[in-house]
Amino acid sequence: MTQKKKFSRNVLDIDAEKEVERISEEIRKTLSSRLKRRGLVVALSGGIDSSVTVALAARAVGPKRVQALLMPERDSSPDTLDLSRSVAESCGVTYQHEDITSILEAVGFYRRYDDAVRQVIPEYGDGWKSKIVIQSAMEGKGFSLFSIVAQNPDGTQLKKRLPLDAYLAIVAATNFKQRVRKMMEYFYADCNHYAVAGTPNRLEYDQGFFVKLGDGAADVKPIAHLYKTQVYRLAAHLGLPDDIINRPPTTDTYSLAQGQDEFFFSLPYDQMDLCLYGKNNGVPSADVAGELGLTEDQVERVYADIDTKRATTRYLHLPAQLIVEVPEIK
Repeated sequence: MTQKKKFSRNVLDIDAEKEVERISEEIRKTLSSRLKRRGLVVALSGGIDSSVTVALAARAVGPKRVQALLMPERDSSPDTLDLSRSVAESCGVTYQHEDITSILEAVGFYRRYDDAVRQVIPEYGDGWKSKIVIQSAMEGKGFSLFSIVAQNPDGTQLKKRLPLDAYLAIVAATNFKQRVRKMMEYFYADCNHYAVAGTPNRLEYDQGFFVKLGDGAADVKPIAHLYKTQVYRLAAHLGLPDDIINRPPTTDTYSLAQGQDEFFFSLPYDQMDLCLYGKNNGVPSADVAGELGLTEDQVERVYADIDTKRATTRYLHLPAQLIVEVPEIK
């Protein structure tokens, strides 16, 4: 009788060099045969995903045909600009610094955001910082609940549950950031006859952790099939700076520092990767739980949360819906 293979973290092991070559070849094919563009634009955030994407782009088409964009704003982490610059320089690509603060001011982002927060914290204003956090799927069954964590100028923090209207207004306002950046990406793409490379990994792509027509918009998404654990392995193989490889995943969206597991995912990325792999491949929750040191019930809740996010974020993946089908012109 064949012995059942034990589930382990090794399921995400990849041959980094083969994967880099495969992605590079597909990027070249996509640019030449389908997109008819001669290079790539990549927005750098100082995070692992955009860093690996720009390194892959440079490997695929050469650094002279890659335009990196550095687009911080006043709420960005102080490290963002320096980290992004170090990645661009290590990859040998051209980069442009475009601070988007003034654009966000012009569309009223900061005012709209503060007004939304004041729905639950009336005293919120100048000198305050804040972020949104989500109740972990493992804390209880049912709907995910969002709260706002705010810090006043003297450093005192408070946390308030967000009613739906305030939550939607805060998210709608912060989405300006991703959409303004995408506007800039396509400006540079049009100037150079380049395509825009998106940066979501598999976890983000599968679970809808992106803004529609913001960071979700791109002409090619080179790492959307890779779990984040695998993205980190490619980063090491590609020789990216240690500060990038060792930096924990953040959203770098809110004025208070925020981990991705606080805002969207139920667990840190390495555990979420294995839960998503288990869900995708029919691995029993008990096997995943044993590897991660969780209970079977906790993994079942994460599995259920994966399904919920897939259902609620499906809209983000959909193209514009036609009332009457229009045949595609070949």
